Amino acid sequence: MLHHTPLCPAGHLPHKGGDRLEARSSVPRVSTLQYVRRLLRAKHRLFPISPPVGEMPGRAEGGGPRQVISIILILVTALMPLPALAASKADVEAQFETWVQSDLWPEAKANGISEKVFQAAFSGITLNWNLPDLAPPGFPPPKEQKQTQAEFSSPAPYFNEERLKKLAATGRGFAAQYGSTLKRIEKTYGVPGSIVLAIWGRETGFGAAKIPNSAIEVLATKAFMSTRKEMFRTELVAALHILDGGDVTPADFKGSWAGALGQPQFMPTSYLKYAVDFDGDGHRNIWTSVPDTLASIANFLVKKGWQRDRDWGFEVSIPEAVSCAQEGPDLAKPLSDWASLGIDRSSGKGFPSGEMKAEGMMLVPAGRDGPEFIVTPNFYIIKEYNNSDLYALYIGNLADRIAYNGGAFQGRWGDVGKMLRSDVAAMQKALERQGYDVGGSDGLPGYKTRRSIGQWQAKNGMKPTCFPEAAMKGKLK
Repeated sequence: MLHHTPLCPAGHLPHKGGDRLEARSSVPRVSTLQYVRRLLRAKHRLFPISPPVGEMPGRAEGGGPRQVISIILILVTALMPLPALAASKADVEAQFETWVQSDLWPEAKANGISEKVFQAAFSGITLNWNLPDLAPPGFPPPKEQKQTQAEFSSPAPYFNEERLKKLAATGRGFAAQYGSTLKRIEKTYGVPGSIVLAIWGRETGFGAAKIPNSAIEVLATKAFMSTRKEMFRTELVAALHILDGGDVTPADFKGSWAGALGQPQFMPTSYLKYAVDFDGDGHRNIWTSVPDTLASIANFLVKKGWQRDRDWGFEVSIPEAVSCAQEGPDLAKPLSDWASLGIDRSSGKGFPSGEMKAEGMMLVPAGRDGPEFIVTPNFYIIKEYNNSDLYALYIGNLADRIAYNGGAFQGRWGDVGKMLRSDVAAMQKALERQGYDVGGSDGLPGYKTRRSIGQWQAKNGMKPTCFPEAAMKGKLK
């Protein structure tokens, strides 16, 4: 399966980014009793020691027995109020079992979950230590990741041509196989079948991807000891509601390593809001029912605001005289206005007549060094599924390949994005000091950062490229 940020209920998490972290291994621990014994063996002098959390070597001034006893009492007193500190994975597992029954169950019961469903859901469930982003109690906290990686290498590898060709060919086959179902979906929801198929293909390879994880195990592990416990606790309670509703059994309740469910990769809260029973069997089955899967994707999009009878967008050529700093959903104007500036479709075809009076937005994800687009509001609805310009462009391009036998974008992705995130963040802060709205100084050049760079470049007599460049570091302070 392709790893990406799963769907989240109210817009995407971060994710402007987020590399999957390697699973954390167990860390040798020193119990309080062992710690005290070491001190007692020291008698009249204290050697450097390693306390239970972190390495803190030190030496006491002097070394009499009274001082040793005083230090021992202080240490024991300090450590006693911390029963959550664990000496091993077994200790954490025991804490988890207590948490499930004493903490989670009362909340689930208050939310209307039956005890029978709750006990069945957690039968045989243990912590999954192989998941990323874990913060087990009693273990050293995960180290904060410094923003020094080259986050924005060229987007070209993301649009792997061989992968897209295969997905498109498979998608066209499914378009024929499920033609009647897709027509019903289009009539019901107003979302083109090619868009629905493209999302299905991108998320789970049209259902071919293996999803072996117990959703309860993943969500419970992350709710108990991840870096985002509260979010996953909400999703875990939602998952229990799904089981309580009877749409799926615990054995078939499968999800990704991040807790996203079934073929559309819905988080549980999204399942409750958007999953539908389209095959009429009485169950919202996004694990094995293709009609339910496809209709649920379409229902998600329309509930987020999909506009019927509109495209997602068009690859275009923007003349040099037209500023690239006009990008963004807040700078929309009718397509006829964009066309009047000399912006044409890269395909050579004109914009559809039905679109000319409707609003469109400029999109230059790599500034002047990459493909250029005029997108519709539906592009930003696709981003509700995964908050990434590249993801939404991928879906749009794949949908065009499925529907019209289209090909790759004509514009070439330049060799952009070799700057460190920390350097991009420094540029953002400098622009903010000068009054530009960059959308936050997180080192991630979204459309507000890109157009602010274009505006700054033009103001300072430079050719606007609308993308962070190393040559700007010495000039933008």
